[in-house]
Amino acid sequence: MDERDSRFSVELEAGPAWQTRNDVQIPNDASGTRFALDELTGSGPFPAFRLYAEARLGSRNFLRLLVAPLSLEGTGTLTQPTRFNEVTFDPGVPTSATYRFDSYRLTWAYRLVADPTWRIDLGLTAKLRSAAIDLEQADLTSSYDNVGFVPLLHLHAAWRPSVSWTLAFDADGAAAPQGRAFDVSLKLYRDLSDRWSLSAGYRTLEGGADVEDVYTFAWFHYLTVSAVYRF
Repeated sequence: MDERDSRFSVELEAGPAWQTRNDVQIPNDASGTRFALDELTGSGPFPAFRLYAEARLGSRNFLRLLVAPLSLEGTGTLTQPTRFNEVTFDPGVPTSATYRFDSYRLTWAYRLVADPTWRIDLGLTAKLRSAAIDLEQADLTSSYDNVGFVPLLHLHAAWRPSVSWTLAFDADGAAAPQGRAFDVSLKLYRDLSDRWSLSAGYRTLEGGADVEDVYTFAWFHYLTVSAVYRF
């Protein structure tokens, strides 16, 4: 992606997402039952998209805003009596589940390496996540939602082997005893003009929390396509 004549860029990414893990226990003690939410919703694919907006502040400082909503739902059956958020759901009965995990991030990055072939940025990301899980079975319903702030480290590395092609690795992530969060992608960009680029790639999103109120860990995989406009 050629940035020589642009201060701002916008990227819209979309594609299918699959989940290979989505384990939940609320509350995270003897009164809650740990179960696999993906056995109710299915593994996918689910539609997903995200929007980036980036501003260049001088030659080496950048700000990036990300809006990444994610929502999925499905119906399945539980294999055992399941206590979720103070409500007990029966096994073998159709149970609808909704999972939402919306992420809003502001990233500051500093360009460590900038030459015609390589770009390496290192920075910090402030992440605000809004999550919710809903279960419904006959006349029983229970909902749990949570909003929280998570600080992450940011790394972006891009290799430009030719004028029109760029291979980019991008990651936000952090880990602590209470949980972890990782969002990692590898994308190949093709410049169509000075202003427009297209890309295709793979993204993985993994993490969760293991605290007193909640245990939840999920792992998602995306196939992505995106369009970039620079101005």
